[in-house]
Amino acid sequence: MSVTLLAVQTLNGLQLGILLFLIAAGLTLVFGVMDFINLAHGVQYMLGAYLAVACYQLTGSFWLAVILALAAALICGLLLEFLVFRHLYNRDHLDQVLATFGVILFLNEAVKVLWGAAPLSLPVPELLDGSIQLMANFAYPVFRIALIVTGLAVAVLLYVLVTKTRIGMLVRAGATNPEMVAALGINIRRLFMLVFGFGAMLAGFAGIMAAPILSVEPGMGDNLLILAFVVIVIGGIGSIRGAFLAALIIGLVDTLGRSFATDIARVLLPPAAANDVGPAIASMLIYILMAGVLFFRPSGLFPVRSA
Repeated sequence: MSVTLLAVQTLNGLQLGILLFLIAAGLTLVFGVMDFINLAHGVQYMLGAYLAVACYQLTGSFWLAVILALAAALICGLLLEFLVFRHLYNRDHLDQVLATFGVILFLNEAVKVLWGAAPLSLPVPELLDGSIQLMANFAYPVFRIALIVTGLAVAVLLYVLVTKTRIGMLVRAGATNPEMVAALGINIRRLFMLVFGFGAMLAGFAGIMAAPILSVEPGMGDNLLILAFVVIVIGGIGSIRGAFLAALIIGLVDTLGRSFATDIARVLLPPAAANDVGPAIASMLIYILMAGVLFFRPSGLFPVRSA
C-alpha cells in the first residue's frame, strides 16, 4: 500500500461522494418533503449525461452544453412530475415503486432509441484538461479536482438555500406540516413541483459532471441510485447536511474498501483465501456500515423528523 495510491483513491472516493451527494440531495428532498419514493431518480442522472452529450454535439461548446443540459434536465423533471408523478402522491409506496420502476424501463429504452446502445462520451473542456502535480510522482486530473470543488460549492449553496431563505423555510415547513403551509395561502402543489424539478436538475447536474469521466450509456444511473438510497438512510431522510456527510463517507468507504480490502485480508489470511474474501467484503462494506448506523441511530445520523 503506497502513499500515492492511498492519495489517488482518497480523491477518487471524494469524487464519488460528491456525485452521490448531488443525486442524493434531490432524492432526500423529494422523499423527505413529499414522502414520495422515486426510483426513477437515477435515470434523471442518466438523462443529464445524455443531454450534455447532445447539447455538445449541437453547439461544440462544453460550457454552453452544460447550461443547456441543466435547463433541459429541469424541464424533463417538471414534465415527469406533471405527467406521471403528481398522480402518485396520494398512493401508497408500493404503487410509487412500481410506477417509477416502469419509468426507469421506459426511459432506458427511450435513450437506446434516440442515441443507441453504444457508450458515448463528452470531451473534457480545454480549460480543465491535463493534470496538476499534487506531490512528488503524483499528478491528478484537473477536471476531477474541479468536479470535487464544484460539488462542495453546490453543497454550501444548497445548505444556505434550504436553511437560510424563505423558500427553504417553506420546503422545511412543507415537510413537517403541509396542511398548515397550504392554509397560509401557499400553493403546496406548486411547491412540490418546484422541489421535484430542482431535485431532477441536481441529478442531471451530477450526470453532466460525470459524462467526461464515465461512459454515457443506458442504465448508468441504476447502481448509483442504490448507493444514493444508502446515503439518505445513513444521513437521515430530508437532511441535506446528513446527505452530504453520508455521501462522502460512502464514497470513501466504497473506493478505499475496493482498493485495499484484499491487501488487509492478506495480513490475516493466506493469499489465495484473501483474494476471494477481500473483494467480497469490499462489496459489502457500505451495507455493513448502513446496518450499523441503523442499529444505533434508526433515523440516521442527522434526522429531520421522526419516522
